[in-house]
Amino acid sequence: MEDLNAFLEPGMLVTHPDQPDWGMGQVQSNIGGKVTVNFREAGKVVIDGSRIMLMPASDSHSD
Repeated sequence: MEDLNAFLEPGMLVTHPDQPDWGMGQVQSNIGGKVTVNFREAGKVVIDGSRIMLMPASDSHSD
């Protein structure tokens, strides 16, 4: 199975496409297709990278 989140690195900000109420999350680790993210409203969650593609958070400060 393909790891849809292989590009994610610790420190990156992401959102979960199916759980917008979780708010923005910060990637803690990305090991073997399992991405651990600390979400503002849901806490620490482990995501299966072969099933869910996390979305990089858009930079709202760009001109």
